[in-house]
Amino acid sequence: MFTEENPKRLAQIALVVLLIVGCIAVLWPMIGAVLFAFVVWICTWPLYSEKLLPRLGGRDTLGASLMTLLLVLLTLLPLAFLAGSLASSADNLIDFVRPYVENGLPSAPPAWISGLPLFGADIDSFWHQLASNRAELNALLKQLIAPARQFALALGGIAANGLLQLALVLFVVFFLYRDGAKVSHALYVGAHKLGGELGEEMLEKTRGTVVGVMLGIVGTAAAQGTVAMLGFLIAGIPAAVLLGFATFFLSMIPIGPPLIWGGAAAWLYAQDQTGWAIFMVLYGVLIISSIDNFVKPILMARGAGISILLIALGVLGGVLVFGFIGIFLGPVLLALGHMLFGRWTREENPT
Repeated sequence: MFTEENPKRLAQIALVVLLIVGCIAVLWPMIGAVLFAFVVWICTWPLYSEKLLPRLGGRDTLGASLMTLLLVLLTLLPLAFLAGSLASSADNLIDFVRPYVENGLPSAPPAWISGLPLFGADIDSFWHQLASNRAELNALLKQLIAPARQFALALGGIAANGLLQLALVLFVVFFLYRDGAKVSHALYVGAHKLGGELGEEMLEKTRGTVVGVMLGIVGTAAAQGTVAMLGFLIAGIPAAVLLGFATFFLSMIPIGPPLIWGGAAAWLYAQDQTGWAIFMVLYGVLIISSIDNFVKPILMARGAGISILLIALGVLGGVLVFGFIGIFLGPVLLALGHMLFGRWTREENPT
């Protein structure tokens, strides 16, 4: 029956919907950083609330400042080390390339290039053509300048965007630490009002899944970086520590570590160290990559309390749909869906 209350009710619903849409529109450009700030907050909140805050006498602002400073140090120190190592490596690369630019290429390529299957003969012919014609070599270098400049600009843009996102994450997480008790209480109250016991259970499942995924990612990355660095040191690879850090960061993507240890194996082969090159390939396949393929799903599944299949599907699908933050969103969504489906199909025991 149509009453006077119905238009008011519809108007209230419309205003609430518009408000929600407006809030989402405002936060959408920063949604990835905000969600990742929540991920960091959820994973580190027990350390902050149970270890640090009691030692400070419950002073929220001081505790949040110290915790954020700790996160800054944990993120900036490795980045500063990598930047210094990359700068040193760039200087070495320039010193290596400068004689070829100034004096031209040697008359014959290295023997291992000519011996490559399928493409070795073509590369050898092209090398002799460039070495005998300095003008053609200069023309080729000029053609490579524009793509190299575009790549450098794109890489600089990605780095600048990453720093801005990191700064936003740290800015948001400071307020989450400072007002963490209020935020946590509000989340549990809202979950209880929306779904009662089910809402609280879904919130706990979300927290457990996020912590489990973070444990799997960071734990696996640390293990891969450590064993990779040991392998590089054993094989005598230069800048083994830098390559270990690179393996740590690139372990976030499935094909990341093979790019590092595969490049190291190719370098060893180019130095006529065939035995060490074979060792590096076997070490990379059997040890470095096996950690990512077997240990990561087990750590994630054990920490989140769900099956390895859901974790794997959630991570892959989440990355394809949401990007990096999908590593966490995908497993969370599948875990919540699995929990709801289980409650729906659960048979009630007769009283």
